[in-house]
Amino acid sequence: MAKTKNSLKILFIGNSFTQRNDLPALLTEMAAVRGVTVTHTLISAGGASLRTHWNAGQAANTIATGGYDYVVLQEQSTLPVKNSARMAENVRLFGESIKQAGAKTVLYMTWARQHVPETQREITDAYNSIGKELGAIVVPVGLAWQNFLANHENPVLHDRDQSHPTLAGTYLAACVFLIVLLKLNPVGIDAGASSLPEQDRATIQSEAWKQFGKRQ
Repeated sequence: MAKTKNSLKILFIGNSFTQRNDLPALLTEMAAVRGVTVTHTLISAGGASLRTHWNAGQAANTIATGGYDYVVLQEQSTLPVKNSARMAENVRLFGESIKQAGAKTVLYMTWARQHVPETQREITDAYNSIGKELGAIVVPVGLAWQNFLANHENPVLHDRDQSHPTLAGTYLAACVFLIVLLKLNPVGIDAGASSLPEQDRATIQSEAWKQFGKRQ
């Protein structure tokens, strides 16, 4: 596994799928246990697409002036299913500005809504396609959810609205980010999501590592 720098600066751009349970802070806490300092910024708006963020201007300005190592893009959750071409256009809007700023594009692949699990394939294909085109890092959280849900009834990942993540869902996302983006092993980390039962955290850590650890 390639070694991660000891200090990283990450910009997250997205909506409540990133903001709920504060994914950036959770990732930061977990990385610190492994000796990696993450400084993070979150630009979030409820239900926002990447195009909404681009048009607002704040995200582009922050990319240009922030000196980030990574810029994480999270598209509106149903757009990859409804209009993957539009999603690809939205990601392309950011691609060149991220490159010019000396940062790396990271795509946060989200998950299918609870009542339509079959849409995960379209979500996965949409993220992987534009990721390959731009040479971006795809963090396949949606695939981790799909695998976990196929093998575990608990802890529950979807909140009651069948869309947003529970704390366990966000914790799984953080584990996948830790493995795929930061090249760190989450197994045994006793930090972050302190209100989750220890056994739930251990299960999530081990499942994420089992799925993605060997790929790093």
